Amino acid sequence: MHKDKDAALVHDCVRGDRTAMTQLVNQYERPVFNAAYRILGNTDDAADVTQTVFLKVFEHIADYDPKFRFFSWIYRISINEALSQVKKRRHQEPLADSQASPWRSPEEHLESKKLCNRVQGALMELNEDYRTVVVLKHMSGCSYRQISEILQIPEKTVKSRLYSARQLMKNSLQATGSYGDTGRQS
Repeated sequence: MHKDKDAALVHDCVRGDRTAMTQLVNQYERPVFNAAYRILGNTDDAADVTQTVFLKVFEHIADYDPKFRFFSWIYRISINEALSQVKKRRHQEPLADSQASPWRSPEEHLESKKLCNRVQGALMELNEDYRTVVVLKHMSGCSYRQISEILQIPEKTVKSRLYSARQLMKNSLQATGSYGDTGRQS
């Protein structure tokens, strides 16, 4: 969404405009949920985090500094809430089952599901700093600059963490036979 439109909606929210609040929720609910889901790996927990994020956003909307992008501010709250949830539960869960594509055979669907679970497992093995940059870059589609703003770290740190995270995931996936030549899987 355009920065000026976000700023206008935030201004209206501060004045108590419920329509503006609804518009902000409609605009950012899916990205907040997706970021939380990719960090937590559980739809119920992601939904809880999403609800908490919007409660916090509207409690502290007057504290928002319009010189920064609203997107960065709400994503920062989202990431912090999701990481807080991870710290509370400290256990791993696989990605939820996805529906089979009608054109895939059951074997292809099973292999796809196994690979998806291995990738999610490798993601969940990463420490929070690495997992967060992977989620923001590859699952939420954020640029290095946006990640830098959201996490309030230099772009060089974002790139370094992303490189390290990718290497760790690659090593983890290679150990399970899920990376490279899939014909050699164990």
